[in-house]
Amino acid sequence: MAAHFGRRLRKGAATTAVAAAAVAALSASQAPGVTGEDHGRQATAGASAPVPDTPSDGNGNATGNSPYYTDLPPLNSPDPSPSPTAGTPVARGDSEAGIPATVLDAYKKAEAELRSAKPGCNLPWQLLAAIGKVESGQARGGRVDAEGTTLGRILGPALDGNGFALIKDTDHGAYDGNTEYDQAVGPMQFIPSTWAWAGRDGNGDGKKDPNNVYDAALAAGHYLCRNGWDLSREAGLHSAILSYNNSQDYLNLVLNWLDYYRKGTHSVPDGTGGLPAHRSDDDTPRAHSRKHSSPPKTKPGHKPEHKPDPKPSTPGGGHDSPTPKPPKPPVPPTTPPTPTDTVDHLEDAGTAKLTAMAGHAFTERIGTRAETEADKSVAKVRIRFTISGDTDATFTGGETVATVVTDAKGIALAPALAAGEKTGDFKVTATVVGRKVKGVDYTASVTERAADTLARTSDTPLTCTPDGEFADQVQVEATYKGAVADKVAATATLITSDKDATENDKGPYFKDADGKPVRTLTGLRTDAKGLLTLPKLYADDTTGTFLLRITTPGGGTLTVELKVAADDTSASPSPSPSPSASS
Repeated sequence: MAAHFGRRLRKGAATTAVAAAAVAALSASQAPGVTGEDHGRQATAGASAPVPDTPSDGNGNATGNSPYYTDLPPLNSPDPSPSPTAGTPVARGDSEAGIPATVLDAYKKAEAELRSAKPGCNLPWQLLAAIGKVESGQARGGRVDAEGTTLGRILGPALDGNGFALIKDTDHGAYDGNTEYDQAVGPMQFIPSTWAWAGRDGNGDGKKDPNNVYDAALAAGHYLCRNGWDLSREAGLHSAILSYNNSQDYLNLVLNWLDYYRKGTHSVPDGTGGLPAHRSDDDTPRAHSRKHSSPPKTKPGHKPEHKPDPKPSTPGGGHDSPTPKPPKPPVPPTTPPTPTDTVDHLEDAGTAKLTAMAGHAFTERIGTRAETEADKSVAKVRIRFTISGDTDATFTGGETVATVVTDAKGIALAPALAAGEKTGDFKVTATVVGRKVKGVDYTASVTERAADTLARTSDTPLTCTPDGEFADQVQVEATYKGAVADKVAATATLITSDKDATENDKGPYFKDADGKPVRTLTGLRTDAKGLLTLPKLYADDTTGTFLLRITTPGGGTLTVELKVAADDTSASPSPSPSPSASS
């Protein structure tokens, strides 16, 4: 990716030092193709980054005030627009607004976690993007693998006190490969002594790796949110940024990028992001933007100056002093295609019908397969699953977006879906992270809670005298396929007969809030144990056997007998005395 030179300064930008870097210097530092053995940004005498008075002991700034990229954002605001392909927005504005897909995903995931873990911090993901741009050019234009780990280490210069802070080795070379001095590591440029306490596991693989953009972004978020700083306030925001790199120039630069990204961004495929050209440790003269100029005009009769033949001279070619061409910048080595680069399309991997009752987990899971143009499966590709629609369904864990890496068969199995309380249909879309491939849509349905079996919890007969009150309340237990059916809606009606389910206008009844007879109850619901206890029943002056029917969605039906009979309290005749035996 060619470096961008001659970048104009934003009007009103503070005193950010923007130095021009030769392309050769860029390719030797952090251009695509830097190997894991490269030290990334090279130390330069007289670097502009301030040097702390004392070495960092893990309580200082995150980067040890290592050098950083000083390119300012363009003057024109980005103007992203939606793409016809799901999940792959396309930019119409400046290319600087594009952030590599996996890197952007890491920033947004970190923001979501901090919103829950430290809601008072109000961390915007655009701040992580601004720091990531300044520290590493968004992980060298998004050169990361499917898990978000950089392809080759990104290292700052050795912090040996020669133009930088003096920080002796603290990690025995575990992160930076240097057993004498520390070096800033990874896309967010943490020094090992800071990473030792600030490191986080952002991608759930059980490791805290500063070279992984998910881990580094989450760590940076927690780092910026410490000390009770509220990043929605200017004082807190400035303090957090200066704690990352203690330089007023750095603060102004990050604020410029933060403002730019807030105006709009879009996702670009991994490995295609633009690389900055200028660094704070450059000692070359500043490059100014060239103004567009037309070819020189000549006056009538004026003989134009002789211009040397643009073709280079050859031995014996007759040119005494050919004008030499400027040296061409070295071409970065070709980056081999990643698995993501080979994906041509996505296919459903045998997903069954997706249906669940409200409040329950879906028994089926979504499977999506990544394939090449020749329909061959592609492993180690990040697939993003996104829930949309007017329900409160989520993936297990409460998220509406989940990213899964395809297995050896090219299949990504989405986390289990969990239905909320809203019924209806919703959509899950599978897309490739870092590549513009049309997504695959899955429709899922949430049905109302149901019970297929109702049973009384007691077999005590329900009897009452005319104009009396039934001693026992009716209680039933609801189940669905043998499991407790909780929060299931139910209706109770005193029906005319077993074959006529219309409401009976005589016999037992319930009472409403005003004490008036009611013979149908709606809006009933079983409790967490699947139990439903009906209100008290009363009887009018009609005697006989009556029926109470309870129904639920899912086919649950129970008919209960109620008997109203006069209480027989008349005295029974005394038994006749036994005849005495005759003597």
